[in-house]
Amino acid sequence: MFVLGWLAVSYPVSPTKIKLFMWHKSIGITILALVLLRMTWRLANPTPSLPKHMKSWQRKMAHVNHVLLYVVMVSMPVTGWIINSAANFPLKLYGLILLPSIAPADKSLQDIAELIHLTLFWLLAGLLLLHITGALWHHFFYRDDVLTRMLPVERSMAKRYK
Repeated sequence: MFVLGWLAVSYPVSPTKIKLFMWHKSIGITILALVLLRMTWRLANPTPSLPKHMKSWQRKMAHVNHVLLYVVMVSMPVTGWIINSAANFPLKLYGLILLPSIAPADKSLQDIAELIHLTLFWLLAGLLLLHITGALWHHFFYRDDVLTRMLPVERSMAKRYK
């Protein structure tokens, strides 16, 4: 999404630029819908407990990281939608379905939403780096199942052999 967004912003004004933005926005709205579905699923299906060997601060850090990941994954597409609405540009999902504006046309609101959107990207990059580092740390140093239980294939195989 970052590459697609960066290409769309830096591309000269043209039909290609509009298509790049259409794909960036459409994928962003799709991600928003999928994250909301995932959050709903998580509420109904809690995750397994963290390993007992984890220290209290590690448990808190993992929890805060997960919460922030969800907050950012919802906030990024919403701020993108606000940017689009404030720019008074129609948002057509995959060029087919017209979505309503969620903010009034307002250049200063657009500028603020763009700054927030970019800041959220960098926050997401940091959170993902932390998340991946933690998972790999558990896998290679603690040698526990934190990483493997994130993988749906591993879980389904584990169920098969129980």
